[in-house]
Amino acid sequence: MDSSSDSGTSSTTNPNRDIASAPAPTVDVLLVGAGPTGLLLAGDLAAQGLSVTVVERRRHEAGNVTRAFAVHARTLELLDTRGLADELIKTGTTLTSLRLFGRLGLDLSRLRTRFPFLLITPQYEVERLLERRARTAGADLRYGAELTDLDQAASTDTVTTGIREADGTQSTLTARYVVGTDGVRSSVRQALGLPFPGESVIRSIVLADVRLTEEPAALLTVNGVGDAFAFIAPFGDGWYRVMGWDRTHQAADSDPVELGELREIARRAFGTDYGMHDARWISRFHSDERQVPAYRTGRVFLAGDAAHVHSPAGGQGMNTGLQDAANLSWKLAAVLRGHTAAPEALLDSYHAERHPVGAKVLRASGAIVRLAMAHSPLQRTVRALVTRALSAVRPASDRAIGMISGIGIGYAAPHGAHRLTGKRAPDLGLVEGRLHQLLSEGAFVLVTPVGVPTPVSPAPVVHAHWTGDRTTALLVRPDGYVAWADDRTDPAALTAALAR
Repeated sequence: MDSSSDSGTSSTTNPNRDIASAPAPTVDVLLVGAGPTGLLLAGDLAAQGLSVTVVERRRHEAGNVTRAFAVHARTLELLDTRGLADELIKTGTTLTSLRLFGRLGLDLSRLRTRFPFLLITPQYEVERLLERRARTAGADLRYGAELTDLDQAASTDTVTTGIREADGTQSTLTARYVVGTDGVRSSVRQALGLPFPGESVIRSIVLADVRLTEEPAALLTVNGVGDAFAFIAPFGDGWYRVMGWDRTHQAADSDPVELGELREIARRAFGTDYGMHDARWISRFHSDERQVPAYRTGRVFLAGDAAHVHSPAGGQGMNTGLQDAANLSWKLAAVLRGHTAAPEALLDSYHAERHPVGAKVLRASGAIVRLAMAHSPLQRTVRALVTRALSAVRPASDRAIGMISGIGIGYAAPHGAHRLTGKRAPDLGLVEGRLHQLLSEGAFVLVTPVGVPTPVSPAPVVHAHWTGDRTTALLVRPDGYVAWADDRTDPAALTAALAR
């Protein structure tokens, strides 16, 4: 469903080079890469009044060559808090169920969310909305520019970078923090000298956007027969995304590819090619499973495909990157605006929370693709057993749906914390409105019974109230996860939680 989804910015960097001796302009945050992850970060940070510059090697142009097209429920919730979800939904098609391996049906309508479905829409639609939001908030987006150098050894409180502008001139920019959101060949990751361990899972995948003469019976069409595997999904505007893989034809990414090759794979997998024609884009690529060991190095962070890449199964690449951005943005804003007494601990929590999620997504998407590509009798037997178990045991099926959609993902809570701590907060209906609407301010939301006075807080907090007789107090982070909860709404405990 997904492949490398963030920007492909890359360049040769030299972290030891003396970039410049003259003073350089300084920004709060420099983002390298204007894919979905970088654009969401840019909008979040600029909306908090921070100075943000984004450099992107690609020229600014329509993005119909982007590969991701699946937007899951948890990502839609994050976009909802930014006022973008409803507009994005209008650009695509929604699916309420997924069918894997021909037999296993996953009912997304069981998800407890405003968005109990999978949205099929091109990545460029996601980027269009996020770019508009970032520009409106005041972010400086520089297309055709790329990172050439990065040095954080010369200063304890800034990072100095070299930037090659679109006209070829070289400039120097210092930033209080740098975030690499520049894709699988990340120049930021290379500048840090970080390894990117892992392996190629599938080689020679053919991907195209095409027209079909015959409309498939199912919205999402997936099948594997023998040595052929194919996938078809509609964009909702007459175009279809088609992916095909042939075990017997493993060509290099650089080898030419024609629509006839994809037609043949589809005929073998489906028994028909649905009359596919007029490809507006066709490419060959391979799928890696890789994860960087550290999401943070000093004042430099990695997010999205720069930090982790997955197999296309499950469509989780772009979604995981956007959720990285939502986790990191409020923490950077809190530190840069002086709202935390322990900035290092807060920034370290980005790696502590998101690295395990990236590893979990790697395992889940890897398991799906290996089961889908099962070839030997033993592998097919294992797939049949897994399919039967997930179909028969509803809790197991619900866990799978929660993992794929992101709704079931949470963060580890401290020992002795309330059972809700670290869990995703649903879009609660409160006296003051929906929780997602209140989170749009980028602040913590405190939910208490009516009548509880608003306590003093070192950081911005929106105080809201239950509509019923619930007595639990919740402190919800800007990214929609519960930071603290107390069933008694104890004022002393509430004050201490806000201080933390």
